[in-house]
Amino acid sequence: MKLIQRIGYYLGGFSMGLIILAFFLNGKKTSCSYGPDARVLKNINTKEIIYSDAVKSYLSNNISDSTKINYVLKKGDINFSESETRHEPCGIYIIEGQYNEEEIILTVENCDSIATINNIKVEKQ
Repeated sequence: MKLIQRIGYYLGGFSMGLIILAFFLNGKKTSCSYGPDARVLKNINTKEIIYSDAVKSYLSNNISDSTKINYVLKKGDINFSESETRHEPCGIYIIEGQYNEEEIILTVENCDSIATINNIKVEKQ
């Protein structure tokens, strides 16, 4: 069997396997959160999220909604160099993200059963 035929058979089987996996995993809530950012964000999003008084007043004064915050909590990046991950009793994380040409920086206190958003900073770009 020639090398070209082997590569053809390999790519054919590989593509059929991908199609079968896509068919079986379609619609299921599967995730591959292996990186440190993804694991912490997934951990925060599984808990009850509470807004501090400062964040509530910011949202009401600036006629914003919590869509920005939810987007950053799902798609943001954690700045581990500024975060206090080993802070007792709850770790404090700085989460940065962009939403509609705005840089949003959240300070989140991640406890065992709740996550509290202590501060929000929005910078126009």
